[in-house]
Amino acid sequence: MKLTHQPRVALVTGAGRGIGKAIAGLLAADGHTVICVSKNPDSCTAAANAINATGASARAYPVDVSSPEAVAQACAAILSDFESVDILVNNAGITKDGLLLRMSDSDWQSVLSTNLSSAFYWTRGLARPMTRKRWGRIINIGSVVGRIGNPGQANYAAAKAGLHGLTMSLAREFASRNITANTVAPGFITTDMTEKLTDDQKETIKKVVPLQRFGAVTDVAALVDFLVSEEAGYITGQIFSVDGGMAM
Repeated sequence: MKLTHQPRVALVTGAGRGIGKAIAGLLAADGHTVICVSKNPDSCTAAANAINATGASARAYPVDVSSPEAVAQACAAILSDFESVDILVNNAGITKDGLLLRMSDSDWQSVLSTNLSSAFYWTRGLARPMTRKRWGRIINIGSVVGRIGNPGQANYAAAKAGLHGLTMSLAREFASRNITANTVAPGFITTDMTEKLTDDQKETIKKVVPLQRFGAVTDVAALVDFLVSEEAGYITGQIFSVDGGMAM
């Protein structure tokens, strides 16, 4: 089945690398104008330039997504440049791993602010025009860790589990306005983050993945691509795992 995509405006946070970059590229290939957001001006600009070089359309907005003030200012600027953002992909995330008894307040708070609170800030800032248009797609990128936990990642797991709860609440709040909200929960995907693992760590992880391998960023992007399509209009409030079977 070929998916139907009406050209719309999509915003992807954490679009400078990894999963976010793959999502931004695929949405742009489908004809959407993509707003690439990341804290690093170089990475989001490079992602937008790569999209524009293909003949598709993208803009870069460097934003510290953990800051409510910075996100509010960015939303105001974006909504002055575009009528609305129709597709919002909250993907930005960081890790600051450590055992709970040794975890600092700063490491806890920075992960919660970047991985969870940012989704609240962006949704609050961009959802109103969606409600007026009576069409919208909100995709939160969670994690298998938010479903099953992981030693040394209490902050990350809590943030991703929070995203799952946020998604279900948004789905109920915005359903009457024809806006869907879903979570895509990746498992271990080959990205810059996983490349920092040692070979022994990678082999240990693969043993707990039923498919016995890491996923690719395109695996996640493909699911997001479906969920923002016209065909996915009756799907909302769901958590979709892309984890090789880990959360069965």
